[in-house]
Amino acid sequence: MRACLITAICLLLNTAAFAQTAGDAPATKDDIELYLRAMHSHDMIQRTMEAELKPMHQIMRDQFEKDGLKVPADAEASFNKMMDDLLTHMPIDEMTQAMVPVYQKHFTKGDIDSLIAFYTSPTGQKVLQEMPEITGETMQAMTPIMAKYLEQSRQRVRQEAKKMEKAGPAASPAQP
Repeated sequence: MRACLITAICLLLNTAAFAQTAGDAPATKDDIELYLRAMHSHDMIQRTMEAELKPMHQIMRDQFEKDGLKVPADAEASFNKMMDDLLTHMPIDEMTQAMVPVYQKHFTKGDIDSLIAFYTSPTGQKVLQEMPEITGETMQAMTPIMAKYLEQSRQRVRQEAKKMEKAGPAASPAQP
């Protein structure tokens, strides 16, 4: 009787240790692919890129104006179509496969199992549904801030270049 009790305790301890190690085990390619499917990663990437197109078009239009380029309306439409075509032909499946080793590097099997549980839940599905639109709206909200910052950075670079130009070759960094 006592031997059975000790055996049962040992089995329980070994089972608990195994369960803990299984969760800490590296995630396999299949684990990651299951996670990416649960996240609808292909559709998510596609929808996110589509949501970002409008802000990208605006950034390009703003850059033309800042550079003083008078771009005819049909040329702007042509540039926009080129950007849209890039999206259409983007190798999303290949990009998704390139993500697998990155996820394997950062997440254990236990992590991936928990993420799958979350993203297959109603809240997780809502996050997946809303995230592309949130990303697009966030980009629109951030675009003026980024544009202002980039313009300030360009001005600082121009000022520094003018200072270096006035100082002459001695002030320039040594060439390797």
